[in-house]
Amino acid sequence: MALTTSILAAPPPPAKEILDSVRMLESRQQIDLQGQLRQNEVVIPFRLTQTGPLIRYSFANPEEVLQLRLGENSSRLDVVTDAGTEKLAASKLDQKIRGTGITYEDLSLKFLYWPNARLLDEETVRTRRCWKLQVQAPSRESQYSRVVLWIDEASGALIRMEGYDWDGRICKRFEMVSAQKIDNRWFLKQMRIEQLQPGTNNVESRTYLEIKK
Repeated sequence: MALTTSILAAPPPPAKEILDSVRMLESRQQIDLQGQLRQNEVVIPFRLTQTGPLIRYSFANPEEVLQLRLGENSSRLDVVTDAGTEKLAASKLDQKIRGTGITYEDLSLKFLYWPNARLLDEETVRTRRCWKLQVQAPSRESQYSRVVLWIDEASGALIRMEGYDWDGRICKRFEMVSAQKIDNRWFLKQMRIEQLQPGTNNVESRTYLEIKK
């Protein structure tokens, strides 16, 4: 019986292959939706449009358009103005977007391209069986030294992420709270972002990213 079980149990895919599939999934969406960032009483609406690997977040009051391009080997976050498109300065990546718990770096998804991804385990998150991966920052340009990812084995969706500072302490947690079906495809409905007191589970701020049909 043990021999039969070991034969039937498929070996887990390499961590790099899992990350490749996540990036592929992220870059195949075709959407035009309204969303909002919500932190306490503050609500910041935005428009989310995506054509394949090109994603735009459009904010108003004041107007700000961010364009994320998901490439094969890296992502690029640009600021779009009437004068054209310009790469967001690296010095701005750790700044918060409109005072919320989300930074420009978080939006850039750069961690999906970090090398040396490692498969840590399999775990269940919100009834979903997930691969648990760890990626290491290639340089100190990131606010995170490493990020731990929980990726749905069936769909390839990011279910949870945890960022660790350069002292190795957990400092931020992202978790998909709910999903919704749009045009016969599952899509994020609400994600919770918690800024943590470093090294603890004490929540300093809580932001929600919400997408509407």
